[in-house]
Amino acid sequence: QVQLVESGGGLVQAGGSLRLSCAASGRTFSNYAMGWFRQAPGKEREFVAAITWNSGITAYADSVKGQFTISKDNAKNTVYLQMNSLKPEDTAVYYCAAGFRASAPPARVGASYPYWGQGTQVTVSS
Repeated sequence: QVQLVESGGGLVQAGGSLRLSCAASGRTFSNYAMGWFRQAPGKEREFVAAITWNSGITAYADSVKGQFTISKDNAKNTVYLQMNSLKPEDTAVYYCAAGFRASAPPARVGASYPYWGQGTQVTVSS
């Protein structure tokens, strides 16, 4: 069965950086897309970034474009989210997700991702 395990969250001051990791296991992820979503307290879950496993095509939410970078390491079956210039409004639980995607670009909606990790907390202090 598919397992997604996030790590790398924590407490950071505004302007700082964090790198989240998502270790994927349980199947071959070719023809899959991997996404990062986040949910802040009292808010709905929102799309952050995604990448297709085969071609590495990326998609970003407008709110994080130029600030966050998604990448992957095929050999380690791991997807990363590099987050720079963090702001208090980036505070949320960040989730990794996986879903079949036969063609690019990767999906931006959570319903396209049937597999989810447990989430990792990111807190940005002002």
